[in-house]
Amino acid sequence: MSTLLEIKSSVLRQVQVCPSFRRRTEEEPGSASADPQEPATGAWKPGDGVEFFTQMRLILKKEEGRRSLPCPEVLLRSSSPAPTEPVDPNRGLRALTQEEVEMLYEEALYTVLYRAGTMGPDQVDDQEALLSYLQQVFGTSPEEHAEAIERVKKAKAPTYALKVSVMRAKNLLAKDPNGFSDPYCMLGILSASGTPREPGPHKEQRFSFRKGAKRGSPQPAKSIQVTEVKSSTLNPVWKEHFVFEIEDVSTDQLHLDIWDHDDDVSLVEACRKLNEVIGLKGMGRYFKQIVKSARANGKAGPTEDHTDDFLGCLNIPIWEVPVAGEDRWFKLEPRSSASRVQGDCQLVLKLITTQRDTGMSQRGRSGFLSYLLLLSRLLQFEHRAEEVEAPSGPRGSWVSSRHHQTCTLDYGYLLGLLEDMQAHWEEAASLPQEQEESLADSFSAFSEFALRLLRQLRDYFPATNSTAIHRLELLLRCLDKLQLFQPSFEVCPFETELNTDITAALKRGNREWYDRLLNAKSPREQPGPQRLAGLVELVDAVYEDLQSCYSIYASLFHSIIKIDFFTLTFRQLERLVAEEVWVLTEDLSSKMTLEVASRLFELYLSLADIQRFWSSILGRDSRSLALVGIHAPFLPAVKLWLQVLRDQAKWRLQGAVDVDTLEPMENSKHSSSVATASLCFSHIQELWTCLAWPDPVQAQGLGTQLSQDLCEAALFYTELLRKKVDTQPRASGEAVSEPLCVVLNNVELLRRAAGQALRGLAWPEGAAGLTGGLPRALLNCTQALDEDLQREACTVTAHLTSKMVGDIRKYVQHISLSPDSIQNDEAVAPLMKYLDEKLALLNALLEKENLNRVLEALWELLLQAILQALGTNLDVSADFYSRFHFTLEALVTFFHADGQGLPLENLRDGSYKRLEEELRLHKCSTRECIEQYYLDKLKQRSLEHNRCGRLSVRCYYEAAEQRLVVEVLHAADLLPLDANGLSDPFVIVELGPPHFFPLVHSQRTQVKSRTLHPVYDELFYFSVPAEVCRRRGACVLFTVMDHDWLSTNDFAGEAALGLGSIGGIVRPQVGGSTRTGQPITLHLRRPRAQVRSALRMLEGRTNREAQEFVKRLRELEKFMEADP
Repeated sequence: MSTLLEIKSSVLRQVQVCPSFRRRTEEEPGSASADPQEPATGAWKPGDGVEFFTQMRLILKKEEGRRSLPCPEVLLRSSSPAPTEPVDPNRGLRALTQEEVEMLYEEALYTVLYRAGTMGPDQVDDQEALLSYLQQVFGTSPEEHAEAIERVKKAKAPTYALKVSVMRAKNLLAKDPNGFSDPYCMLGILSASGTPREPGPHKEQRFSFRKGAKRGSPQPAKSIQVTEVKSSTLNPVWKEHFVFEIEDVSTDQLHLDIWDHDDDVSLVEACRKLNEVIGLKGMGRYFKQIVKSARANGKAGPTEDHTDDFLGCLNIPIWEVPVAGEDRWFKLEPRSSASRVQGDCQLVLKLITTQRDTGMSQRGRSGFLSYLLLLSRLLQFEHRAEEVEAPSGPRGSWVSSRHHQTCTLDYGYLLGLLEDMQAHWEEAASLPQEQEESLADSFSAFSEFALRLLRQLRDYFPATNSTAIHRLELLLRCLDKLQLFQPSFEVCPFETELNTDITAALKRGNREWYDRLLNAKSPREQPGPQRLAGLVELVDAVYEDLQSCYSIYASLFHSIIKIDFFTLTFRQLERLVAEEVWVLTEDLSSKMTLEVASRLFELYLSLADIQRFWSSILGRDSRSLALVGIHAPFLPAVKLWLQVLRDQAKWRLQGAVDVDTLEPMENSKHSSSVATASLCFSHIQELWTCLAWPDPVQAQGLGTQLSQDLCEAALFYTELLRKKVDTQPRASGEAVSEPLCVVLNNVELLRRAAGQALRGLAWPEGAAGLTGGLPRALLNCTQALDEDLQREACTVTAHLTSKMVGDIRKYVQHISLSPDSIQNDEAVAPLMKYLDEKLALLNALLEKENLNRVLEALWELLLQAILQALGTNLDVSADFYSRFHFTLEALVTFFHADGQGLPLENLRDGSYKRLEEELRLHKCSTRECIEQYYLDKLKQRSLEHNRCGRLSVRCYYEAAEQRLVVEVLHAADLLPLDANGLSDPFVIVELGPPHFFPLVHSQRTQVKSRTLHPVYDELFYFSVPAEVCRRRGACVLFTVMDHDWLSTNDFAGEAALGLGSIGGIVRPQVGGSTRTGQPITLHLRRPRAQVRSALRMLEGRTNREAQEFVKRLRELEKFMEADP
């Protein structure tokens, strides 16, 4: 009984039996109340830092989950059964009277007993089994069942008809000269008497409607139908439908011929069509046809020469047609063994009844209505037996969807039926008006039910349930299929586009969901301050819902029914939230308290998350949102909250230090308080990032204040640590203090944590100039705090190493007092052992950076101790200085530790150079020290080019005369040493070292009065051998003095020039003038420290040569001003 026509007309109707939702007021489903949630943590108490930062952590944890777009895999957490959709047992067809039930029972038995056609593999062929099943469905007794069967058997058999749809053919033979054919079909029903087959030796022949009148046989078909002629094609498409009455199902057969239609053609027309010929075979056929036409003098020949050509036939017994009908391709057959045919023909066959001897038929009840009532009865029986299963394929029936609201069925099954209908829709015959109206009403009823479900999308299809989401996908696909049928109805079930109704349902559902949420979380009847906590929960719920819309629902709605559900929902909910917040913030502006400020701050963070969520999606512009500018009314609350944050941070740090024992935590080298401080600073930085204040000018003010507060808190913490360590009991004789090491580690960790937090407080560009990637104010604050904490670390380091000063001096003194008879390594061993023990302890207690700080401090202490030892031990043996030189190198190796300790460049800098120089000089003789004094002058470079002035000279050596010529030319930019702002300069020229030139005396220029740019042009001769001038350290020293008549002369500067590089010394002169060489400009300077170190070495010596050299230099120093 399930035919294509019946599928079309009955399946969709069974979803609901109710008027169209467009023609009546929608019935409101029961609103499911929102799930109760636990109340948020109460507002923090002023002064309670722990509670305040606990609340802050909860906020940050919530913000952390919103930093990126959600993934569907995260949201679809449950595969449990989907929520039950609303069902109503009263929906469906009306209840039947007993008389109607009996007539329906009779109708069902009649159908089984007089069924015709073959059964498919998935259909029940056992008549007794079918009759027994019907007895169970209708609940009749065996006696009643037997009586009903007898009555039906006595009834008249039904009249059958065959519905034939000739769809198309393919790969037909080309019968026309152009390589094509003009095919058409002739079809009809052949009775048993109309198919005689004459025996004999002739070739086997099949029946054909067009075998020709010459055979004299009568037309055997009781009725013949003809399709249209399809011109010039081998793959014709007809899609024509016919109905034939059947006398005897067991013997009648359907016969179909396909012919090539040929019109009479003249020679002229045949010639005109010659250019249409395709292939040599067609060409030959055309020539043959043209010849025939020419012989007839351009007129048509005998009729038999121009009859239609046979293309193939089909003979299909009626009893072979399946009960459910069939749509298949049949291979064309020849009419005789000599015929040549090819190709296939597609037919859709369905065997139906036109007259039935049943009570319902006699009362004028349509077969369509009987079909609906019977299938409804069958499904009710299956549901009651709890054995209902969806039919195995789309050939079942859409009538099962009628019970979708009384007992939910799988949307996948309903979708399969719709897809099957879509596949056959265009090829099927038009529906009777009754069935089309029924189908239209079914569409309307199902769409109404689906729209009611979509209005409560979040209740029936939660985003966290993968099973429910799959059901939603199938439901949307069903709705998408419904839209495809809309243009095919003369009686249209949709007054508007279905997409428009879906959009309206979604919008209404969004509003209803929001109103329920608002009433549950933050009723408008409550006072403003009491509504705040609930409003925060509401905004959070909206944010989570928008995440679900974007990750789960949006892709389904967009890909299936082309609706941008996310944009629709976001715009609507964002606008509703903005309206609620604007009103509430205006009401609370005059009621600002600490608790209100805290709630408003949290509320703003949630609103900012919604804005960022929209902006994070590519191509979204947040400037059109209703939340734009929402930050303005929150500014007073944010300022107040940040002030409280400053105080609470100090309270939190105070509490952390109070309980800190200054002992290292497990697996770390710092104590608990700095971990708390670092966490607080990190939370502050993260909160600022979440705040992301949009106004640049306001953000600059807020960020500057927050950075200053953070710096103040960091310094407050170091002060607390200092006080804490001062109160710690100290063990007597303890050289390394563990609490001090912990404090030093804490300060270093705090420096890094605070610096990182401050760098994270950058505000939007444009508020202030950027320096190094940070706003200038923030950079200054960061650098100032880093310098303060570096100084604090140095202070703690000095305090830590100060306990070791006495021991270090003791061991250095031990080295200085060790007799020359013991080896150097034995003398140094106690110091090295002491350092090894202490540094091993420090290494275990300190972080790497702090260990380096302590190593640098100890290194400086050691150098100063050795320098002090050298200063107190004068006129000692060279072995004394050699021992300390050995000690110095051993300490360098120890502190470098094969690259694990201090870098060599750091170790060999500063005091080390001074000490190393003194040790080297102490090992030198008096003359070597004097030579070093002059070498240092030659190495010295002036750092005061513009202060002491310049001196121009020319020097060369006259080998023939064996004399050195020094020409003082002029000076410039000398120091003004007189009260009149000028000077009276003169230049002293001398050679050194003195023991190189024992017979040479110094010479001087004339005094040039009242000038800073004197011109001398004076020539001086020094008779010295060239070999002496080439010695290392040999030089000419120029000393510029200011002549004073009433007091001692003033020192104005000096410069030295090595003799080894002047002309005549480097290479001998060859003839010519003796006055050669270019002038040399020397920058005047004052003696530096490295020059005076050699002088100090000589001061400690008692020999005559050293004392005379020192005495002469002391006389010169009397004329010098103090070093700047």
